[in-house]
Amino acid sequence: MKIFRDKKTLTDYIERQKEMGKKIGFAPTMGALHQGHLSLYEKAEKENDLVISSIFVNPTQFNNPIDLEKYPRNVERDLKLLEQSGFVDAVYLPQVEDLYPEGLKSKSYDFDGLENEMEGKFRPGHFDGVGTVVEELLRQVKPDHAYFGEKDYQQLAIIAKLTEKLKLPVKINGVPIFREKSGLAMSSRNERLTPTQREASKIIHETLIKVNEWFRIITVPEINKRVKEIFEDQRGMTLEYFEIADEKTLKETDFFYKDKDYRAFIVVFVDDVRLIDNMHLD
Repeated sequence: MKIFRDKKTLTDYIERQKEMGKKIGFAPTMGALHQGHLSLYEKAEKENDLVISSIFVNPTQFNNPIDLEKYPRNVERDLKLLEQSGFVDAVYLPQVEDLYPEGLKSKSYDFDGLENEMEGKFRPGHFDGVGTVVEELLRQVKPDHAYFGEKDYQQLAIIAKLTEKLKLPVKINGVPIFREKSGLAMSSRNERLTPTQREASKIIHETLIKVNEWFRIITVPEINKRVKEIFEDQRGMTLEYFEIADEKTLKETDFFYKDKDYRAFIVVFVDDVRLIDNMHLD
Protein backbone atom coordinates (compact mmCIF):
# COMPACT_ATOMS: atom_id res chain seq x y z
CA MET A 1 0.00 0.00 0.00
CA LYS A 2 1.51 3.30 -1.08
CA ILE A 3 1.42 6.35 1.20
CA PHE A 4 1.52 9.89 -0.18
CA ARG A 5 2.10 12.80 2.19
CA ASP A 6 1.90 15.73 -0.24
CA LYS A 7 0.01 16.83 -3.34
CA LYS A 8 2.96 16.59 -5.76
CA THR A 9 3.73 12.91 -5.18
CA LEU A 10 0.03 12.03 -5.26
CA THR A 11 -0.71 13.84 -8.53
CA ASP A 12 2.36 12.29 -10.21
CA TYR A 13 1.09 8.85 -9.18
CA ILE A 14 -2.47 9.58 -10.36
CA GLU A 15 -1.16 10.78 -13.71
CA ARG A 16 0.74 7.53 -14.25
CA GLN A 17 -2.29 5.42 -13.31
CA LYS A 18 -4.53 7.38 -15.65
CA GLU A 19 -2.03 6.89 -18.50
CA MET A 20 -2.34 3.13 -17.94
CA GLY A 21 -6.14 3.38 -18.18
CA LYS A 22 -6.78 2.47 -14.54
CA LYS A 23 -10.26 3.11 -13.16
CA ILE A 24 -9.93 4.80 -9.77
CA GLY A 25 -12.24 4.46 -6.75
CA PHE A 26 -11.86 6.94 -3.90
CA ALA A 27 -13.27 7.47 -0.41
CA PRO A 28 -12.03 10.43 1.66
CA THR A 29 -12.08 10.15 5.46
CA MET A 30 -11.15 12.06 8.59
CA GLY A 31 -9.48 9.00 10.08
CA ALA A 32 -10.42 7.09 13.25
CA LEU A 33 -11.30 4.34 10.79
CA HIS A 34 -13.69 1.49 11.52
CA GLN A 35 -15.59 -1.24 9.72
CA GLY A 36 -17.98 1.31 8.24
CA HIS A 37 -15.12 2.91 6.36
CA LEU A 38 -13.84 -0.46 5.23
CA SER A 39 -17.26 -1.19 3.71
CA LEU A 40 -16.69 1.80 1.40
CA TYR A 41 -13.35 0.40 0.25
CA GLU A 42 -14.77 -3.09 -0.13
CA LYS A 43 -17.37 -1.76 -2.54
CA ALA A 44 -14.79 0.39 -4.33
CA GLU A 45 -12.44 -2.56 -4.74
CA LYS A 46 -15.14 -4.52 -6.57
CA GLU A 47 -15.87 -1.70 -9.02
CA ASN A 48 -12.44 -0.22 -9.80
CA ASP A 49 -8.88 -1.16 -10.75
CA LEU A 50 -7.36 1.02 -8.03
CA VAL A 51 -8.68 2.16 -4.64
CA ILE A 52 -7.43 5.31 -2.90
CA SER A 53 -8.15 6.51 0.61
CA SER A 54 -7.38 9.87 2.19
CA ILE A 55 -7.12 10.88 5.83
CA PHE A 56 -7.50 14.55 6.76
CA VAL A 57 -9.27 16.08 9.75
CA ASN A 58 -10.83 19.12 8.13
CA PRO A 59 -10.89 22.08 10.56
CA THR A 60 -13.34 24.21 8.57
CA GLN A 61 -16.25 21.79 8.95
CA PHE A 62 -16.21 21.90 12.75
CA ASN A 63 -18.42 24.54 14.33
CA ASN A 64 -17.32 23.60 17.83
CA PRO A 65 -13.56 24.02 18.53
CA ILE A 66 -13.84 21.52 21.41
CA ASP A 67 -15.30 18.93 19.04
CA LEU A 68 -12.35 19.43 16.69
CA GLU A 69 -9.90 19.14 19.58
CA LYS A 70 -11.49 15.91 20.83
CA TYR A 71 -11.83 14.29 17.41
CA PRO A 72 -9.95 10.95 17.65
CA ARG A 73 -6.67 10.79 15.72
CA ASN A 74 -4.45 7.74 15.29
CA VAL A 75 -2.98 7.73 11.79
CA GLU A 76 -0.64 4.79 12.40
CA ARG A 77 -3.54 2.64 13.56
CA ASP A 78 -5.60 3.77 10.56
CA LEU A 79 -2.81 2.89 8.11
CA LYS A 80 -2.41 -0.54 9.68
CA LEU A 81 -6.17 -1.17 9.39
CA LEU A 82 -6.17 -0.16 5.72
CA GLU A 83 -3.12 -2.31 5.00
CA GLN A 84 -4.69 -5.34 6.66
CA SER A 85 -8.00 -4.89 4.84
CA GLY A 86 -6.40 -5.55 1.47
CA PHE A 87 -8.89 -3.22 -0.25
CA VAL A 88 -6.75 -0.09 -0.54
CA ASP A 89 -3.87 0.51 -2.96
CA ALA A 90 -2.82 3.99 -1.85
CA VAL A 91 -3.48 6.48 0.97
CA TYR A 92 -3.19 10.26 0.73
CA LEU A 93 -2.25 12.15 3.91
CA PRO A 94 -2.39 15.76 2.71
CA GLN A 95 -1.01 18.72 4.60
CA VAL A 96 -3.24 21.74 5.23
CA GLU A 97 -1.49 23.72 2.47
CA ASP A 98 -2.19 20.91 -0.05
CA LEU A 99 -5.94 21.43 0.35
CA TYR A 100 -5.98 25.10 1.37
CA PRO A 101 -3.22 26.72 -0.73
CA GLU A 102 -4.63 30.20 -0.06
CA GLY A 103 -5.10 29.78 3.67
CA LEU A 104 -7.45 27.89 5.95
CA LYS A 105 -10.75 29.33 4.76
CA SER A 106 -13.83 27.71 3.21
CA LYS A 107 -15.23 28.57 -0.17
CA SER A 108 -18.88 29.59 -0.36
CA TYR A 109 -21.25 27.25 -2.20
CA ASP A 110 -24.84 27.17 -3.37
CA PHE A 111 -26.20 23.65 -3.04
CA ASP A 112 -29.71 24.63 -4.18
CA GLY A 113 -30.91 24.85 -0.60
CA LEU A 114 -29.79 21.39 0.55
CA GLU A 115 -27.29 23.09 2.86
CA ASN A 116 -30.05 24.96 4.72
CA GLU A 117 -31.89 21.89 5.97
CA MET A 118 -31.26 19.82 9.11
CA GLU A 119 -27.51 19.97 9.84
CA GLY A 120 -27.36 23.35 8.11
CA LYS A 121 -29.70 24.80 10.74
CA PHE A 122 -27.48 23.66 13.59
CA ARG A 123 -24.00 23.88 12.04
CA PRO A 124 -23.75 27.07 9.96
CA GLY A 125 -20.92 26.96 7.43
CA HIS A 126 -20.37 23.24 7.96
CA PHE A 127 -21.17 22.24 4.40
CA ASP A 128 -19.01 25.00 2.94
CA GLY A 129 -16.15 23.37 4.84
CA VAL A 130 -17.08 19.92 3.58
CA GLY A 131 -17.49 21.15 0.01
CA THR A 132 -14.15 22.97 0.01
CA VAL A 133 -12.07 19.96 1.03
CA VAL A 134 -14.04 17.39 -0.99
CA GLU A 135 -13.86 19.49 -4.15
CA GLU A 136 -10.09 19.84 -3.81
CA LEU A 137 -9.62 16.14 -3.09
CA LEU A 138 -11.72 15.14 -6.10
CA ARG A 139 -9.72 17.48 -8.34
CA GLN A 140 -6.43 16.02 -7.10
CA VAL A 141 -7.33 12.31 -7.02
CA LYS A 142 -9.44 12.46 -10.22
CA PRO A 143 -11.46 9.34 -9.35
CA ASP A 144 -13.98 7.69 -11.65
CA HIS A 145 -16.07 6.73 -8.62
CA ALA A 146 -16.21 8.24 -5.12
CA TYR A 147 -17.84 6.54 -2.14
CA PHE A 148 -19.59 8.05 0.88
CA GLY A 149 -21.58 6.45 3.68
CA GLU A 150 -25.33 6.98 3.96
CA LYS A 151 -24.95 7.68 7.69
CA ASP A 152 -24.10 11.24 6.61
CA TYR A 153 -26.98 11.25 4.13
CA GLN A 154 -27.24 15.02 3.84
CA GLN A 155 -23.50 15.23 3.18
CA LEU A 156 -23.86 12.55 0.49
CA ALA A 157 -26.65 14.54 -1.20
CA ILE A 158 -24.62 17.75 -1.02
CA ILE A 159 -21.51 16.15 -2.52
CA ALA A 160 -23.60 14.75 -5.36
CA LYS A 161 -24.97 18.26 -5.93
CA LEU A 162 -21.43 19.70 -5.77
CA THR A 163 -20.15 17.41 -8.51
CA GLU A 164 -23.24 18.06 -10.62
CA LYS A 165 -22.93 21.86 -10.40
CA LEU A 166 -19.16 21.90 -10.93
CA LYS A 167 -19.43 19.26 -13.67
CA LEU A 168 -16.75 17.11 -12.05
CA PRO A 169 -16.33 13.83 -13.98
CA VAL A 170 -16.95 11.47 -11.08
CA LYS A 171 -19.86 9.24 -10.07
CA ILE A 172 -20.89 9.62 -6.43
CA ASN A 173 -21.91 6.34 -4.77
CA GLY A 174 -23.76 5.98 -1.47
CA VAL A 175 -22.96 2.97 0.72
CA PRO A 176 -25.47 1.68 3.32
CA ILE A 177 -24.91 2.42 6.99
CA PHE A 178 -22.70 -0.15 8.73
CA ARG A 179 -24.01 -0.88 12.21
CA GLU A 180 -22.67 -2.36 15.40
CA LYS A 181 -24.37 -5.51 16.69
CA SER A 182 -26.61 -3.33 18.86
CA GLY A 183 -27.79 -1.41 15.79
CA LEU A 184 -25.84 1.76 16.66
CA ALA A 185 -24.51 3.35 13.48
CA MET A 186 -20.73 2.96 13.34
CA SER A 187 -18.99 6.30 13.81
CA SER A 188 -15.57 7.57 14.79
CA ARG A 189 -17.33 9.44 17.60
CA ASN A 190 -18.44 6.14 19.16
CA GLU A 191 -14.89 5.79 20.50
CA ARG A 192 -15.69 8.61 22.91
CA LEU A 193 -18.61 6.70 24.47
CA THR A 194 -18.23 4.65 27.63
CA PRO A 195 -19.39 1.00 27.37
CA THR A 196 -22.56 1.95 29.26
CA GLN A 197 -23.27 4.88 26.95
CA ARG A 198 -22.61 2.73 23.90
CA GLU A 199 -25.14 0.16 25.04
CA ALA A 200 -27.72 2.82 25.92
CA SER A 201 -27.27 4.51 22.53
CA LYS A 202 -28.86 1.58 20.72
CA ILE A 203 -32.16 3.34 21.52
CA ILE A 204 -31.40 5.65 18.55
CA HIS A 205 -31.65 2.86 15.98
CA GLU A 206 -34.52 1.20 17.85
CA THR A 207 -36.43 4.48 17.62
CA LEU A 208 -35.89 4.66 13.86
CA ILE A 209 -37.25 1.13 13.51
CA LYS A 210 -40.36 2.19 15.42
CA VAL A 211 -40.69 5.28 13.21
CA ASN A 212 -40.65 3.05 10.14
CA GLU A 213 -43.52 1.04 11.66
CA TRP A 214 -45.48 4.13 12.70
CA PHE A 215 -44.92 5.69 9.27
CA ARG A 216 -47.63 3.42 7.84
CA ILE A 217 -50.30 4.06 10.43
CA ILE A 218 -50.07 7.47 12.16
CA THR A 219 -49.47 11.10 11.24
CA VAL A 220 -46.09 12.85 11.12
CA PRO A 221 -46.95 15.20 14.05
CA GLU A 222 -47.84 12.16 16.17
CA ILE A 223 -44.57 10.42 15.21
CA ASN A 224 -42.63 13.58 16.14
CA LYS A 225 -44.40 13.68 19.50
CA ARG A 226 -43.62 10.02 20.27
CA VAL A 227 -39.93 10.38 19.38
CA LYS A 228 -39.61 13.43 21.61
CA GLU A 229 -41.21 11.52 24.48
CA ILE A 230 -38.80 8.58 24.05
CA PHE A 231 -35.76 10.78 24.55
CA GLU A 232 -37.27 12.76 27.39
CA ASP A 233 -37.07 9.47 29.30
CA GLN A 234 -33.41 8.76 28.47
CA ARG A 235 -30.90 9.82 31.12
CA GLY A 236 -27.78 11.48 29.76
CA MET A 237 -29.28 11.91 26.29
CA THR A 238 -30.61 15.03 24.60
CA LEU A 239 -32.53 14.97 21.32
CA GLU A 240 -31.14 17.79 19.18
CA TYR A 241 -33.55 17.18 16.32
CA PHE A 242 -35.71 14.59 14.63
CA GLU A 243 -37.17 15.15 11.18
CA ILE A 244 -38.91 13.22 8.45
CA ALA A 245 -37.84 14.70 5.14
CA ASP A 246 -38.18 14.26 1.40
CA GLU A 247 -35.14 12.26 0.25
CA LYS A 248 -34.56 14.48 -2.78
CA THR A 249 -35.05 17.98 -1.37
CA LEU A 250 -34.30 17.12 2.30
CA LYS A 251 -37.17 19.41 3.26
CA GLU A 252 -39.08 18.40 6.36
CA THR A 253 -42.60 17.16 5.75
CA ASP A 254 -45.69 17.05 7.90
CA PHE A 255 -47.64 14.82 5.51
CA PHE A 256 -46.86 11.72 3.43
CA TYR A 257 -47.41 11.86 -0.33
CA LYS A 258 -47.46 8.52 -2.14
CA ASP A 259 -45.26 9.70 -5.03
CA LYS A 260 -42.35 10.78 -2.81
CA ASP A 261 -39.63 8.95 -0.87
CA TYR A 262 -39.02 9.82 2.75
CA ARG A 263 -36.23 9.35 5.27
CA ALA A 264 -36.14 9.85 9.02
CA PHE A 265 -33.18 11.80 10.42
CA ILE A 266 -32.15 11.98 14.07
CA VAL A 267 -29.37 13.65 16.07
CA VAL A 268 -28.81 12.87 19.74
CA PHE A 269 -26.26 14.13 22.24
CA VAL A 270 -25.01 11.43 24.61
CA ASP A 271 -23.53 13.77 27.20
CA ASP A 272 -21.23 15.79 24.88
CA VAL A 273 -20.93 13.21 22.07
CA ARG A 274 -23.10 14.07 19.06
CA LEU A 275 -24.49 11.01 17.25
CA ILE A 276 -26.40 11.07 13.96
CA ASP A 277 -28.45 8.39 12.22
CA ASN A 278 -31.13 8.04 9.57
CA MET A 279 -33.36 5.48 7.91
CA HIS A 280 -35.24 5.21 4.64
CA LEU A 281 -38.95 4.81 5.36
CA ASP A 282 -40.61 1.96 3.46
